[in-house]
Amino acid sequence: MERGRSGISRAVLITGCSSGIGRATAAHLAARGFRVYATARNPEAIEDLASPNCRLLPLDVCDEPSMRRAVETVEREAGAVGVLINNAGYGLEGAVEELPPAELRREFETNLFGPLRLTQLALPGMRRQRWGRIVNVSSVGGLITTPGTGAYHASKHALEALSDALRFEVRGFGIDVIVIEPGAIRTRWVETAVGGLEKQRDPKSPYASFDRAVAMRLQGAHAGLLKHLAGSPESVARLMERAITTKRPRTRYLVPAISRVFVTQRRWMPDRLWDGYLRLLYPSPGANE
Repeated sequence: MERGRSGISRAVLITGCSSGIGRATAAHLAARGFRVYATARNPEAIEDLASPNCRLLPLDVCDEPSMRRAVETVEREAGAVGVLINNAGYGLEGAVEELPPAELRREFETNLFGPLRLTQLALPGMRRQRWGRIVNVSSVGGLITTPGTGAYHASKHALEALSDALRFEVRGFGIDVIVIEPGAIRTRWVETAVGGLEKQRDPKSPYASFDRAVAMRLQGAHAGLLKHLAGSPESVARLMERAITTKRPRTRYLVPAISRVFVTQRRWMPDRLWDGYLRLLYPSPGANE
């Protein structure tokens, strides 16, 4: 599926393929006959994905030259990036007051500015052929916010807003912008987020007990009943295929189904009531001092 009969390139460029959703999507689309360009900061981490339909490229969404080289390679070999899947991202956890500025900037570089810049680089090719699909992997965290994850939620809320603006701006060029909003998915995301929180934790911090509760809550999200209701990376990959092949894709896809419960719950709860609900789940920093 590199080019359709009309000569339009449908080559797929995917970021963050070293694990989870990105890896599953690259493998699934390549197996389905798409021309896939799977990327990671370290291509050695994705060597097992290499196949006649899957080309491996180095790409770091925090590094402009690597993004340029990746897009230029796809355009040279396939004519244009037909489908861009902005999947790379991670969660920075911790109380807002104590977030290290350098880490906060890195969070936004990875989750927002990198995908935005890569989109800017791919768009001219899409406009030339008057067809393209831009898939931004956001999160349920782009729709709701929980304590201790402010930086991550902020980056995903911003990605949602940029996607809405971009969808209007490029529609006339034959380009669709699609947002995928994963909730509980069985990946290493929680492990990475909790590891980062543990690394920066200060036992003397006024937020120490709160940070422990956040870490426990994140780990609990992949345990018990929710563990059985969580989706798999492969289920998201199948959803990706549907989103990029259907003639008129939806603007947003929320996955798995259980995520709709939390999003609907937040939508109908006033802010103060939502805050009260969260106090049942998390300790309030400073409240017992």
